Amino acid sequence: MRLAGITIAIDGPAASGKSTLAAIIAARLGYLYFDTGVMYRAVTWVALDRGIPIEDELAVTRLAESLRIEVTLPTIDDGRQYTVLADRQDVTWRIREPEVNRFVSAVSAYKGVRAALTRQQRRVGAGGAVVMVGRDIGTVVFPRAEVKIYLDATVEERARRRHLEERERGLSSDYESVLADLSRRDRIDSSRKEAPLKAAEDALLIDSTGMSIGQVVAQAEALVRAALGFDRRTASAHEHGSTGSRPRG
Repeated sequence: MRLAGITIAIDGPAASGKSTLAAIIAARLGYLYFDTGVMYRAVTWVALDRGIPIEDELAVTRLAESLRIEVTLPTIDDGRQYTVLADRQDVTWRIREPEVNRFVSAVSAYKGVRAALTRQQRRVGAGGAVVMVGRDIGTVVFPRAEVKIYLDATVEERARRRHLEERERGLSSDYESVLADLSRRDRIDSSRKEAPLKAAEDALLIDSTGMSIGQVVAQAEALVRAALGFDRRTASAHEHGSTGSRPRG
């Protein structure tokens, strides 16, 4: 199988390091990086901003169906990996606010919201050469993805990472509150009727508890190479000009 054109799905719970891993893997392969979670976050932030009650499933679903969400290459040098636009408004950092963290799992549980955003996600990834991140990429969005990785870590480890991340961004953050929020989100994500969080049966499992990002990336790359049957020389050749790759996002 040629390296160019494949789909790599990375799923896992909140704050497991999916986005960081996917961005690095995509950069090394020359693939498009797409974090589907930003779509659910964008819908959540806009709903809150417009005063739409999160518990009003119909209203939130209508918003998801009509909201124009774009994920583009960054044009501002402020640490962002991409720019997220919601109806042309830059919401890249706003969708990371603690209030969005509290409500995004509820929004993503709505059947209509998931259906609307899944359609958009499939359009983005239809051409392959993409590393796509989410909760249900390998089980629902792209169940035939050539490589599926499920990245996990204990909730305590994930809370520690999220707590440090928020403090580094200058946000008020309390570890115990973050831990409680992640535990709540885990329950919602894993028990929802529509596309519950779970590893695909054929996913490659990585528990990143206690691991550095370098260690996680090394293990993921080894799994990808093993799954596809190519070695470092093949990957290196691709990085230096294989056809079929797309710009990173």
